[in-house]
Amino acid sequence: MKSMGQMLREAQKLQARMIQLQEELAARTVEGTAGGGMVRAVANGRQEILALRIEPEVVDPQDVEMLQDLVLAAVNDALGRAREMAAAEMGKLTGGVSLPGMM
Repeated sequence: MKSMGQMLREAQKLQARMIQLQEELAARTVEGTAGGGMVRAVANGRQEILALRIEPEVVDPQDVEMLQDLVLAAVNDALGRAREMAAAEMGKLTGGVSLPGMM
C-alpha cells in the first residue's frame, strides 16, 4: 500500500502534467465547417474561437438567416471538435478516468 506522502507526490505530478497538457491544448487548433466548407471556424483546445472564414458566395443580403445558421453550425462544430480533442488527450493522461473539474 502506498503511503500518504507517495500518493500526494503522485497527485502533484499528475496536476503538473495536466497543467502542461492544458497549455499544449491551447496551442493546438481544430476546424469546424458548415455549408460544405463555405463557413469555417477555427478553435483551440481551450475552446476559444480563433478565426471565422466565410466564403463570399454564401453571403446573400436577402437570406441573412441562412448565413447566421451556417456560422452557428461551424462554430458549434469547431467547439465540439475542441472538446473531443481535449477529452481524448486528458483520457490519455488519466488512463481514461474522468476527474471532476478537469476540462
